[in-house]
Amino acid sequence: MTNKEVVLEAKGITKRFPGVLANDKVDFDLHKGEIHALLGENGAGKSTLMNVLYGLYKADAGEVRVEGKIMELHSPKDAIKHGIGMVHQHFMLIPVFTVTENIMLGAETDHRAASNENPLVKLDRREVAQKVRDLSHQYGLDVDPEAIVGDLPVGIQQRVEIVKALYRKANILILDEPTAVLTPQEAEDLFRIMHELTAQGVSIIFITHKLKEVLKVADRITVMRSGRVVGTTTPQESTEQSLAEMMVGREVILTVQKGPAKPAETVLTVVDLHVKDMRGLHAVRGVSFEVRAGEVVGIAGVQGNGQTELAEALTGLRHIESGRFFLAGKDLTGKPPRVITEAGLANIPEDRQRHGLVLSYSVADNMMLCDYYQPRFSKGVIIQQNLVDANAARLIKEYDVRTPSAFVATGKLSGGNQQKVIVARELSRPVKLVVASQPTRGLDVGSIEYIHKEIIAMRDRGVAVLLISAELDEIMSLSDRIVVMYRGQIVAEVDRKDATREQLGLWMAGVHETA
Repeated sequence: MTNKEVVLEAKGITKRFPGVLANDKVDFDLHKGEIHALLGENGAGKSTLMNVLYGLYKADAGEVRVEGKIMELHSPKDAIKHGIGMVHQHFMLIPVFTVTENIMLGAETDHRAASNENPLVKLDRREVAQKVRDLSHQYGLDVDPEAIVGDLPVGIQQRVEIVKALYRKANILILDEPTAVLTPQEAEDLFRIMHELTAQGVSIIFITHKLKEVLKVADRITVMRSGRVVGTTTPQESTEQSLAEMMVGREVILTVQKGPAKPAETVLTVVDLHVKDMRGLHAVRGVSFEVRAGEVVGIAGVQGNGQTELAEALTGLRHIESGRFFLAGKDLTGKPPRVITEAGLANIPEDRQRHGLVLSYSVADNMMLCDYYQPRFSKGVIIQQNLVDANAARLIKEYDVRTPSAFVATGKLSGGNQQKVIVARELSRPVKLVVASQPTRGLDVGSIEYIHKEIIAMRDRGVAVLLISAELDEIMSLSDRIVVMYRGQIVAEVDRKDATREQLGLWMAGVHETA
């Protein structure tokens, strides 16, 4: 239970970037000992506001008060001095250092003992390790000060970040998308730790786009849309539906509507595939599976367990060390992307800006990138612009791409509309297999609803779909069968109807015993 003592207050925060008003007169406050969730689509202005509170950005207008005093924030050092700590989505840890060394890093000259000790005295490693043990015990964090950070699971690395902030005497914690890289069990552990922290007077700002988590863990919820606060509410007064509508500004269908799958012939066969990552280490190790026409096979796993390399190998973007894969009986191992595309593969890539679009090209040009050289768009070596324009006009309407025109540079569109351009191009062709990698990453609930509907429509037209997603809810909503990857290997395969979040979470964490 929170009291009403305000520990942090932002008033009228305005922040502009070239061509974008990221924060528009934003007001936000945080009570002592509460979890205040900040909810919004990507681009709503949440991260900008937090970066202002943490001293990474300087606001163009407005003020920040901590315990009633106006704060001058020029850098994170100022925020830390005022008791504000931030745990970023991508951890700021050095893998080869121990937990203690990571926590000492940057605090070497900030340490003062109870007496008037010289602040420049070197830190005593044993003393810091003991402090880590004490903090770990006090808040139920269970962190070993001597462990090498690179050997720790992601959930424990996140605890190290929290200990690091507490060691610097943070009593206000900003957690930025803290569950993005966690299994369901690790997320539950994090929520327990958050409640433990607030029970002892720490105040938490929880940034997320996951509606279920907000309703489960928050004391208050503030929703942002297009750089503005659209309202503050509580879990008791809210539902997933009402929060989604606040975020998007319209009614949203949150459940994926689909009938039973009607799997037919095998379309994709993967046999004993081995693939290395960019560092030359084995990322995919002996993977074999099949995807049939008319079904969605979901690959579940915490990000970084070989899913990216698998998708790139199947789409011709990464060299295959050994093993084979077949599309509709045709061996495509080691073939270039064009040959794989012509064989009937549609690719919705993980990184839409690097691998899915040419941002400086128009929407119309991006919509014909796969087959610009074929008769539907070209006569010999000459591209027929009228055919390109007609194709774009049809797809913009059909796939509800919000763009001023077909001739605008695709880089000017929002993330959701950029993704729709890719989906329109890939799914409007006669294809046999869709490889959809993180298809809704960073998108608002409205765009997610749309893309989910399109994936199920492809399945129902008899196309095979391979879905790779770090979002367990997405895997469970869309998949007919689920394959779990851990450290480059398939550790489990299960029918969707037999899958539970808990069991999938255990497999994702490398616990292979069946429940």
